[in-house]
Amino acid sequence: MKAPILYRISSVLLLLFAAGHTFGFRQNNPEWGADAVLGLMRSVHFDAQGFTRTYWDFFSAFGLFFSVFLLFAAVLAWLLARLPAEALARVRSIAWALAMSFVAVTALSWRYTFTTPIVFSMVITVCLIAAAWLSVEVS
Repeated sequence: MKAPILYRISSVLLLLFAAGHTFGFRQNNPEWGADAVLGLMRSVHFDAQGFTRTYWDFFSAFGLFFSVFLLFAAVLAWLLARLPAEALARVRSIAWALAMSFVAVTALSWRYTFTTPIVFSMVITVCLIAAAWLSVEVS
């Protein structure tokens, strides 16, 4: 398989991951018993450098930050897929940086999340590592 195909696969998976994360991370299943915690996160207001915020605001912001990162990674993977082989070989440090960031995402997913994000991050990581490896071999 060639690097551009792996980057395109990664890009589509990243878009799906971003959509799932964006629409799912603030959901609450009553079976989890988290209603009281979420209520407190929303109800306790405090001053943060001149802004009135809640822990729910921080939770939402950091979750949305991750969604933005996933969208950026999807765009970057798509752009890498469009590069000619010679150009892709010249920017292999970018390809490896993207792949290594997803090694970290996979490790964090494994430690702190559940099956769906673990599987998405693992498959994306494998595709990005393989694509970066193949971009190095281009002559």
